[in-house]
Amino acid sequence: MLLLGIDVGTSSIKVSVINAVTQQSVASARYPETESGITSLQAGWAEQSPEMWWQHVQQAIRMAHASGKYDPRQIAAIGIGYQMHGLVLVDKEQKVLRNSIIWCDSRAVPLGNRAFQAIGKERCLSHLLNSPGNFTASKLAWVKENEPAVYEKIHQVLLPGDFISMKFTRQTSTTVSALSEGIFWDFAQHGLSDDIFRYYGFDRSLIPEIKKVFEPHGLLQADIAASLSLQAGIPVAYKAGDQLNNALSLNVLQPGEIAATAGTSGVIYSVSDTLAYDQQSRVNTFAHVNYTTEQQRLGTLLCINGTGILNNWVRNITGAQLSYAQMNEAAATVAPGSDGLQVLPFGNGAERMLNNATIGAHLLNIDLNKHSAAHIYRAAQEGIAFSFRYGLDIMRENGLQPAVIRAGRANLFLSDVFSAAFVNVTGVPVELYACDGSVGAALGAGIGAGIYNSEKEAFVNMEKLKVVEPSDTQRYDALYQDWKSLLEEKIK
Repeated sequence: MLLLGIDVGTSSIKVSVINAVTQQSVASARYPETESGITSLQAGWAEQSPEMWWQHVQQAIRMAHASGKYDPRQIAAIGIGYQMHGLVLVDKEQKVLRNSIIWCDSRAVPLGNRAFQAIGKERCLSHLLNSPGNFTASKLAWVKENEPAVYEKIHQVLLPGDFISMKFTRQTSTTVSALSEGIFWDFAQHGLSDDIFRYYGFDRSLIPEIKKVFEPHGLLQADIAASLSLQAGIPVAYKAGDQLNNALSLNVLQPGEIAATAGTSGVIYSVSDTLAYDQQSRVNTFAHVNYTTEQQRLGTLLCINGTGILNNWVRNITGAQLSYAQMNEAAATVAPGSDGLQVLPFGNGAERMLNNATIGAHLLNIDLNKHSAAHIYRAAQEGIAFSFRYGLDIMRENGLQPAVIRAGRANLFLSDVFSAAFVNVTGVPVELYACDGSVGAALGAGIGAGIYNSEKEAFVNMEKLKVVEPSDTQRYDALYQDWKSLLEEKIK
């Protein structure tokens, strides 16, 4: 029996087919090979086409099939992980009304700030666990205010994973987890937020049927199944935001467990069983994949927008045509501290951990007689690691005491330079695993379809690849303090 997992990322779509018994990947594929673009019609805006995602999902599935390593008709369930916070609007015919306003778009910040003040800071934090900020609800409010003709045609509001599920099944649904990441959910009242819907003037009919994360969200339609060489009627049995899904893929499900990822954005994600929140909403709390009203499992998320996207920008701007592996090798030839070169990686929209400030990315202290492309590669990776430390310290202010962090050996965690900088500047060891979001989504599908009897059963074959231990914390702490001083000058 096989399971299909789909990771709807910002830069590409990744799919994996896993053996449900061994829980090992049989085949995987990524599409497109070059990174998908982000449309930015104005400074601080970021959009992508949902139909592009759907076309790329289909292409990735066909590429995995083309490996010839499995029989596609043995796939028994589909799971979806997806980029969080994106706004997808469809009409009654399930046609997309406009591009998705995605996670790193900053246009709704003023609306969210006004809602925060009008509803009341304590009310928002105690009920929503977050400021409305530039999350999905505020993005919908922006459309309502600025594109009324579009707003009038909206039948339902979806997140990216809800949309891809709809394309497979022609049914719409969402989850408490998805609604919480959109800031539509009231944790104190266990329902849609009266405050948000009243303040923004939204009709509750815009929200589709609410289901559990782990359960069938619809069955694969015959025509779609035929076009993708799959069995008609198999369920889409799981869907979750990418960072929640990344945590699932690392078996981070219980209080005290912590996951990290360093893809397009960078995230530290910790699980707790209390309705906690940051007073400044610099880190955010959502319903985890296994959240229920009876057994609360909350995920507190630190997000850094400018992570892998900075690494990609550095590669392009230096014009060296290097692979990421070659960049990592070049960075390793430079000593920690990059000979004084510093990078602030905040060039991908408003940063929540900086109180929604948009300060841009900065390359500082350039010495034209000393610094090379290798220095830039290292300084970028160190700047990203230092950003993780800055955010982790905020989480520590809110009671987090991390003993170990789990991460997939992927993206920036493939770099020994980044991994060493991360553990030394945070002082926390990292366990690396051979997993990624698409594998996690496939395992989630197995749980949701009842192929596994429990969440625990889905991870019995999970193997730890490596542990990266701190070994030079004093030097990295000194480097971090210099970097932090530069950051604080920019955010005054």
